[in-house]
Amino acid sequence: MKYFFGALLIACVPFAANAQFMMFGGGNRVNQDSLRKVTEADYADMLAKVGVGLPREGRQPNSQDESKHPNYDELMANPYPFYPDPLVTESGKIVANSKTWYKVRRPEIVKLFEDNVYGRIPGNVPYVKWVVVNEEKKEFAGKPVVVRYLKGVADNSNCPSIKVEIEANVIYPDNGKQNMPVIIEFGFGGDPTFTRPGVVSWKQMVIERGWAAATINPSSIQADGGWGLTNGIIGLCNKGEHRQPTDWGALRAWGWGLSRLMDYFESDKTFDATKCAIEGVSRYGKASLVAMAFDERVAAGFIASSGKAGAAGWRRDCGESIGNIVSNQEYHWVCGNLIRYATDPMTENDMPVDQHELIALCAPRACFISTGSWNGDKWQDVVGSFISASKASPVYELLGYKGLGTDLFPGMDNGLMEGRLAYRQHHGGHEAGPNWPYFLDFFQREVVGK
Repeated sequence: MKYFFGALLIACVPFAANAQFMMFGGGNRVNQDSLRKVTEADYADMLAKVGVGLPREGRQPNSQDESKHPNYDELMANPYPFYPDPLVTESGKIVANSKTWYKVRRPEIVKLFEDNVYGRIPGNVPYVKWVVVNEEKKEFAGKPVVVRYLKGVADNSNCPSIKVEIEANVIYPDNGKQNMPVIIEFGFGGDPTFTRPGVVSWKQMVIERGWAAATINPSSIQADGGWGLTNGIIGLCNKGEHRQPTDWGALRAWGWGLSRLMDYFESDKTFDATKCAIEGVSRYGKASLVAMAFDERVAAGFIASSGKAGAAGWRRDCGESIGNIVSNQEYHWVCGNLIRYATDPMTENDMPVDQHELIALCAPRACFISTGSWNGDKWQDVVGSFISASKASPVYELLGYKGLGTDLFPGMDNGLMEGRLAYRQHHGGHEAGPNWPYFLDFFQREVVGK
């Protein structure tokens, strides 16, 4: 039997010229041009505020110029082999116990990511009120279920012209039980009970275990484009003005939205908010890792094919590059200050933090790093994601839990699954796909228990 996992997956690959705008405006040329001009103006504003010129061009796999192609040669993939040590404080002291980790080192790493990569959530971020839009009882996967459609309305009294309504839904067994664990996906709307004939969806697997399956729509929190930065939750907080270099990008905003959905689950005894997991693929894999790292209430993460700004280290030269992330096609994901490290004379090696430390911020909670096959997922740097997990393992071990237990890459379909931090490369492509059953077993063992 085949497996169908997730809704629409948008790959983190460089768009062809103008292709990023084809998702909007129904292909209307005038509308595309308008969106492009808004993005270019916002991007120019950020470059001026950061005080840099155009950053280095990202890798371009479709370029006629082979020098612009991504590197996939492991012998050349580590130009900067020395990574920041997550267990050495900025003053040079070794972190030898959990108290020092939580009181000193963890806050240092959080600040470094906020200042240099993802930006800060502003102090005036509004309250979100959740309402049930609709609730219905159905049969799903041969079981009676409840399907609940939710809307999180952000208080926009400080800027009434900008409205933010977070779209989410949750499906759970109609059996009268309470305190259900919840698996949440960064996904899209539609009927959550939809399945393709002959396939098993991840939601079916979750329901069969007696848990709840939820979806939150990232675009309802913050648009996936530079043209949207003066709207959405970022624009609402800025009252429609452009960002500053340390302001949050879309990845942090999507993570904030996930935190607000967890607020809702905390308010309803049907769900156990202490047993919530977040899953996402590609850019939403990045967002899932960011959400888990910054919100310590998230019990587990299924981080799939996340690449740069996700699990793969900046210091790696494999697949996508920092130049791709800070281009005018993707800069909205991150804070403006990240552009500095892609602008000469600075390089990724000048960064005071790297992605293994983002994984370390998840410790000691259950984190599953997932990658796909060499052919389908190499742009996301399969080995780089493993290296980051390996380098985060000492933090898990300091806190009393097993990490990966090795720095030797295990190869495809040979997961390192015994610890609280896990890694597995599956045989599918750029998807969560074949790793869903492994993650759910992992979640059962590490979070739900017997």
